[in-house]
Amino acid sequence: MLVNTKSLVSITEANQNFSKVARLVDENGLAVILKNNVPRYIIMEFPSTDEFRNASDEDVENISKKLIEKNLEAYKELAK
Repeated sequence: MLVNTKSLVSITEANQNFSKVARLVDENGLAVILKNNVPRYIIMEFPSTDEFRNASDEDVENISKKLIEKNLEAYKELAK
């Protein structure tokens, strides 16, 4: 699964501004919520959930690691 870096939201921001998360889902198809700068939750439109139901924990973990490696500078900036 490819994730647009514009879809990343910190858990604090999601908690304080859920309407922003909903807008990201409307615009990008999903939003990834980061907890401690690690992708932790995915918010997506309800009909889209069937596509992701079969992803194994290992697949999700590998994708998370790749996202962190690929976007490390962005995660560092978000952490500030």
